[in-house]
Amino acid sequence: MTNHTASLLVELFVEELPPKALRTLGESFARVLADQLREQGLVEADAVLTPYASPRRLAAHLSAVRARADDRAVQLKLMPVAVGLDAQGQPTPALLKKLASLGVDTADTTAVLARLRRQPDGKAESLYWDSVVAGATLQAGLQKALDEALRRLPIPKVMTYQLADGWSSVHFVRPAHALVALHGDQVVPVQALGLTAGRHTHGHRFEAVGDPIELPHADAYADVLRREGAVIASFAERRAEIARQLAEAAGRVGGGCRPIEDEALLDEVTALVERPNVLVCQFDPAFLEVPQECLILTMKANQKYFPLLDAQGRLTNRFLVVSNITPDDPSAVVTGNERVVRPRLADARFFYDQDRKRPLESRVLGLAKVVYHNQLGTQGERVERVAAIARAIAARLGDEALVRLADRAALLAKADLLTDMVGEFPELQGTMGRYYALHDGEDARVADAIEDHYKPRFAGDELPRNPVGLCVALADKLETLVGLFGIGSLPTGDKDPYALRRHALGVVRMLIERDLPLELPALIDAAVPVFGERIRDPREALTAFIYDRLAVNLREQGYRAQEVDAVLSLRPAQLREVPRRLVAVRAFADLPEAPALAAANKRVGNILRKADGTVPAAVDPALLREPAEQALHQALLAVQPAADAAYEAGDYTGSLQRLAALKAPVDAFFDGVMVNADDAALRANRLGLLTLLHRAMNRVADLARLAA
Repeated sequence: MTNHTASLLVELFVEELPPKALRTLGESFARVLADQLREQGLVEADAVLTPYASPRRLAAHLSAVRARADDRAVQLKLMPVAVGLDAQGQPTPALLKKLASLGVDTADTTAVLARLRRQPDGKAESLYWDSVVAGATLQAGLQKALDEALRRLPIPKVMTYQLADGWSSVHFVRPAHALVALHGDQVVPVQALGLTAGRHTHGHRFEAVGDPIELPHADAYADVLRREGAVIASFAERRAEIARQLAEAAGRVGGGCRPIEDEALLDEVTALVERPNVLVCQFDPAFLEVPQECLILTMKANQKYFPLLDAQGRLTNRFLVVSNITPDDPSAVVTGNERVVRPRLADARFFYDQDRKRPLESRVLGLAKVVYHNQLGTQGERVERVAAIARAIAARLGDEALVRLADRAALLAKADLLTDMVGEFPELQGTMGRYYALHDGEDARVADAIEDHYKPRFAGDELPRNPVGLCVALADKLETLVGLFGIGSLPTGDKDPYALRRHALGVVRMLIERDLPLELPALIDAAVPVFGERIRDPREALTAFIYDRLAVNLREQGYRAQEVDAVLSLRPAQLREVPRRLVAVRAFADLPEAPALAAANKRVGNILRKADGTVPAAVDPALLREPAEQALHQALLAVQPAADAAYEAGDYTGSLQRLAALKAPVDAFFDGVMVNADDAALRANRLGLLTLLHRAMNRVADLARLAA
C-alpha cells in the first residue's frame, strides 16, 4: 500500500440506539476514533473530523488520513553501564538477554558494541540502543482505534446477543449488523463485534431506493445515504432540519404560533428519525380547560410532540409531529397521531377533575404516611419543620400577615404530592398545587408560593415571585440542607444525590438577588432546633459549604479569585452585601496605593499572629515615641471616622478608598519603627496601633488576600 492520504469513513450499522444517549454516543465514537489515529501518526495536522449519528448508525468521517505512519526513531534505555558491560568492556549476559528480547542479533558482539551508546544518567552512565520503529499501517492502526472507540463508548445499558454462528456472544449497546471502513475508495478490512468491514450499508427502513447501499468512496457517504438511503446521517444537520421544519409549520398555522422550546426534546426526536417530516395535528379544544402544563407535559413526555403556543405563550389545540416517513398523502399519519393523543389528554383531564374533588388541605394529613428519609422522618414531619422555619424567616422580613401567609403556604406546599396528577407526572409538583389552591379559594400569594417554593430549580431559573414564596423557598432549602448535613449525608466529588449544591446556590441567589436583610448564620440557627434530637450540629460544615458554593458561583460570574477570597474570608453575614463589597475591592485594587497597602496589611497580620495572646486595639499616645508611629496614629484618627461612616452607610467603595491616605504613613512606620521593641510597654503599644490599623483596613474585605 503506497503511503498516500485520503479521507477515512468508518460506520457501524446497528439496531435502533437509545435516543437519549445517541448524541453522546456519536460524538464519543468519532472523537475517540480520531484521537487514537492521531496518536499513531496516521492523521495529518489539518484533518477535519465529522461525526455522524442516526437512529441506526454511528459513523465518523476524517479527512487527510495516511495509509501508513512515518517510521520513528526510538531511543531505548537498556541498563547502567556497570551492569551491561564487564571489566573488559564486553557485553554481559544480562545485556545480551535484554537485546535478544528486543529482536537484536547478538551473535556479533563487536557489531553490538558499535551500536551501543553510553550517556550520563544522573550520577552514573547508562547504555542506550537506538532503533527505528516502523510506522503503523492504517489497517493495524484503525483496528486499534476502533477497538478503543467501542470500548470507551458511554453505553447507558449493555445488552448481550449471539452472533450468527450460534456460539459467540457479543456485549454492546444494540446488535450490530454491518461495518464500513473506507480509505478513499479502498476497503480497510478491520473487524469489530463479529463483523468484517466492507463498503455496504443500509438506508431508511421504508424509503431507501434500494438495499443494501454501496458506498463508492469515503467522501460520498453523506450524499449517497441522503440520495439512495433517504437518511440524513448527520445528527447536527438533522436537528437543524427539524428546527427549520418546526418553525415553518408553525408559520403555516399562523396567529403568531410557535413550537414550544425544549432542547432536550429536540435532541431526543432527532435521535428517533432518519429523515424528518413535520406535520401539523390538532386535538379537541375542550381539553384546553385542563392546565396547559399538564397537556404540554403529556404531549412531550409520552408522545414526543411539539405543542404549539400562541403569541401570548398560551397553549393552542395544535401540535407538531416529527414523522420518520414522507407519504404523498400524510392524512393517515396525522389522524393516527390525533387518535393516539386523545386518550392521553383524556387521562390528564380525568386526573385534574378527580384531584379537584378534594381540597389540598385534606391531603396534608396523608403526608404523615409518606416516608421522606429514614433518619429524618415523614413528609408530614418535614412540612412541620419547613413551616416553623418559614414563620421565623417571615417574622424577620415582615409583619404578622406575612407570617400567617408563609405558614399557610408551607402547610400546603407538599400536599399535591398525593394528587393523581403529580403521581402520574412528578415534574408537575408545585405547579398543580398552585392550581388546586386557587380552585380551593386560597390567597393568590399562597398559591404562587406553593409553586415557587421549589425555585430556583436549576441554574438560571427564576426566583419566587413574592415574599411569601421567598420565605417558604428559603425554609424548604434550609430544611433540606440542615437535615442532610445533620445526618452526615454530604455531597462527595461529582455525587450529589440530594442536589445540595443546587439548594445552597438557591439560598445564595435569593438572599443576594432579592436583597434580603437576613443573616446566613441566623437562618441556619433558626433551622437547626426544628429537628430536635434527630441530627448532629451541622452549623460549621454547612456554613462553610454555602460560602464555598457562593465562591464558585462568583468566580463563574467573572470575579477574580483574589477578590472573592478577600471578601468571603470575612464571612459577611448578610450575603446581599457581597456584590457591593466585590465592587469596592475591585475599585480599591485599581488604586496606585493598593499593592503597597495590601502587602503592608499582610505584614501586619503576620506580626499580630505571632504576638503572644490577643492584642487589645488600644493606643496610649504618651508611649508613641517615634515620629513615624505618631504620624500613623494621627493618620488613623483622621481617616478612620470617615471610612467607618462610609462603611456603616453601605458605601464600601468609599470606605476602602479613604484608606489610600494611609499608604505613606504606613510605609514610613515600617521603615522607621521597630515593632518588637525591647521595652514591653512600647512593644504592646505598637502592637495595639497595628491592631487598630488592621481592623480599620479589613472591615470590607481581607486586603491581605490581594497581595501578590
